[in-house]
Amino acid sequence: MPRRHTPGHLPNDRLTELRSSVRERLGAPRRQSVHEHTPDSTHEQTTDSAQKQTHDSVRGPRTAVVIGRLLGLTFVLCFATGIWSHYLQDPLPWMRFPTRPAVLYQVTQGVHVAAGLASVPLLLAKLWTVYPRLFTWPPITSAIHALERGLIGVLVASSLLELTIGVMNIYHWYAWPFSFRTVHYALAWVIVGSLLAHIAFQLPTIREHWRSRPSPRRGDAAVDVGEVDTDPAPIDRVQTDHVQADRVPADHVRTAGSDRRAFLASVAAATVAVVGFTAGQSTRFLSAFNLFGPRRYGDGPQGLPVNRTAAAADVLTTAADPAWTLEVRGNGIVHGFSRSQLEAMDQSTEDIPIACVEGWSTAARWTGVRVRDVLTRSGIDPHSRLRVTSLQTRGGYAVSEMGPEFAADELTLIALGLNGEPLDLDHGYPARIIAPGRPGVLQTKWISTIEVIG
Repeated sequence: MPRRHTPGHLPNDRLTELRSSVRERLGAPRRQSVHEHTPDSTHEQTTDSAQKQTHDSVRGPRTAVVIGRLLGLTFVLCFATGIWSHYLQDPLPWMRFPTRPAVLYQVTQGVHVAAGLASVPLLLAKLWTVYPRLFTWPPITSAIHALERGLIGVLVASSLLELTIGVMNIYHWYAWPFSFRTVHYALAWVIVGSLLAHIAFQLPTIREHWRSRPSPRRGDAAVDVGEVDTDPAPIDRVQTDHVQADRVPADHVRTAGSDRRAFLASVAAATVAVVGFTAGQSTRFLSAFNLFGPRRYGDGPQGLPVNRTAAAADVLTTAADPAWTLEVRGNGIVHGFSRSQLEAMDQSTEDIPIACVEGWSTAARWTGVRVRDVLTRSGIDPHSRLRVTSLQTRGGYAVSEMGPEFAADELTLIALGLNGEPLDLDHGYPARIIAPGRPGVLQTKWISTIEVIG
C-alpha cells in the first residue's frame, strides 16, 4: 500500500535532497548518510583507518616500552660493569677487589662491550619509534613538560655520544682531544640520572603497556578504534548493520600486531647480529663468527694480540739490554734482580687470560715468579700496596698501582714466559706483571721498578 505522509512533513528521502541542495548553495561539504555508503567508499574509509591503526601500532607506546625494557637492561649492564672497570683502574683508598675467579675481568668487560654494542641498534630503534612525538605542537605545555623534554634531550644526546666514543674506542680510533676514560665515566652518570628521571615521568605509560593487551575474541567481526559521529543529526541516524568508517576489521588489527612483531623481530635480529659478529674477539666459542671485531682470538705473537708494541713504547733498546735489572724498593730497602736471578727462583705456571678494556681477551699460560716471593726475598711485607713502573717513555699506563689483595695473591706473577716460550718483546720482555681479575692496561709490560707505597 502506498505510504501516506501527514501534512507539514516531508519524506526522509525528500528531506535529505533538500538538505544537500542547501549545503551546495552555501558551499558547505555534503554530508553522507549511512544509506549513501557505497562499498567502495566504505572500503576506502576502512582501509585508511586500518593503515593508521597499523602505523600507530608499530610506532605506538607498546613498541616503545618493549624496546625501552631491553635498552634499559643493556644500559644497566654497561653502567655496572663500567663502574667496576673504572674503580679497578682508579680505586679509592679503602677499596679491595676479589681476585677470583681469575677470568672475572674477562667476563665483566666482555659483557660491558657486548651490552654497549647491543645498545646501538636498540637506541636507534627506540628513537625511530618515538621521534614523531618530539615534533608535537605546542612543543611546551607547562613547566613540568619543559623539564621533561629538556631531560629527554640530555638523555638522547649523552647516550649517542657515549655509544659513539665507546665504539670508536673499541677500534682504537681516538679522534678527540679529551681523555676517553674521564668523559666516558662522566657521561655514564649523566645518562643514569636522566634515564631515571625519564622513567619517573613516563611511569604511567610504562605500567599501562608493560604487558601486551589481550587479543580480540575469536569470532569478533570488527574492533572499534574510536567512535566519531559522522552524521549527528537525529533524523539521519538509522540503525544498520553496515560497516562504519570508524570500525577496523579484526584482520587489519591482526595485521597491525603482526607488523609490530615483525619490527621487533628485525630489531632483535640486528642486535643479535651486532653482538654475535663481534663477541668472538673475547671468547673462543664465537671466534669463528668474529666478522667485525678489531681483534682475532689467538692472533699475534705467541698466540696473543698486542695493543702497544715495543717500538710504539720506545723500549726496543732498554728492554733488550742484557744489563736490565728489576729494582724492588720499600721500607728503606732496595734490592735488584736480574732476569737470570728471577729465572733461578721457584717458577709458577698459571692460566690467566689477558683482558683489555676494548673488550678483546685471550686465554694464556704464564710462567714466572710470584710477586709475593720477590717481596719476601727483599724483606718486604707481601701485603703491601705497590707501584709498578715500566721502561716505556711514551703513552699511558707506564705506571700502575696494585692493591695488597693482588700483591699477596699466589696467582700474581712477574711473568718471564708465555705459552711455554720466553716472553716476546712485544709482550713485555724481559718481565711483566700478570694478576688475576685485572684489566690488561694494569698488567704492566717491560717493568723496571716495584715500589711499596702503603
